[in-house]
Amino acid sequence: MTNADKLKQAAPQQPDQAGFKRVAVFGVGLIGGSFALALKKAGAVGQVVGVGRSLASLQRAQQLGIIDAIADSAAAAVRDADLVLIAAPVAQTAAILSSIQPYLQADTIVTDAGSTKSDVVAAAQQVLGDKLAQFVPAHPIAGREQNGPDAAIVDLYVGKKAVITRLPENTDEAVARVAYAWQQCGAIIHHLSPAEHDAVFASVSHLPHLLAYALVDDIARKPHADKLFQYAASGFRDFTRIAGSSPEMWRDITLANRVAMLRELDSYTARLAILRTHLVNADAAGIESIYSHAQAARHNWITAIEAAEKQNKEGGD
Repeated sequence: MTNADKLKQAAPQQPDQAGFKRVAVFGVGLIGGSFALALKKAGAVGQVVGVGRSLASLQRAQQLGIIDAIADSAAAAVRDADLVLIAAPVAQTAAILSSIQPYLQADTIVTDAGSTKSDVVAAAQQVLGDKLAQFVPAHPIAGREQNGPDAAIVDLYVGKKAVITRLPENTDEAVARVAYAWQQCGAIIHHLSPAEHDAVFASVSHLPHLLAYALVDDIARKPHADKLFQYAASGFRDFTRIAGSSPEMWRDITLANRVAMLRELDSYTARLAILRTHLVNADAAGIESIYSHAQAARHNWITAIEAAEKQNKEGGD
């Protein structure tokens, strides 16, 4: 029996009245897999269909109960699906959208989980044509350094932000359905324009990944790297944790948001230059001023996060 036959025969369970009968997930790793698991736990989906480049990953996702069926084509994936999630590296978005465009039914909503949005929107505008309104861009702000189906966890999005960057063409109903999906995963919905999104995350997400990768790469290339890693402790581990993330995914993000990242990298480099001058001059007051300002800013940030988490928890009780 072919995968297409299995897909046709698979009998989806009935979801909650407001839920989805069938969801197709392109990319069944950490992001897409966690999304599927969360929807299943919430009883918000009847059947999850998986699509991807690796049959082994799809089979593993099916073994883990992340997906119910494997689609062997774009047409099979979106057939009767009321929601499609693209959870693949952002450079693949245009190709995936192009592959499903001819088969999208009028009531099928497409969304994504990409960490950049302006490039994703441009891809959608280029390939979706008169079906552009069916695409609602989004970005869940959650992750781990592990990859693949085995990294997926049911509570990845609980209490985390999910940013929707709606298009002018989107209907309120389509946006509400995407928001509903992420809310069923436990996420808190925020709204930004694609440009606002990319500027914000260049600073607080994309640049930190670049810096972590650069630091680990620099140390690994030193002739005494083994000794350096031998003595690296918790501070180094915490600072560089995100360098364990998918190189392919972060290569695509870096290039997709390169203009904003260059702006943030230049700003950071200028700050380092000031700190270097203080170090050259043994300027204790100058160094402490930067450290103290950073410490206070981080403390205020953590306090705000804890307050928001407490408020969200109380609101959900």
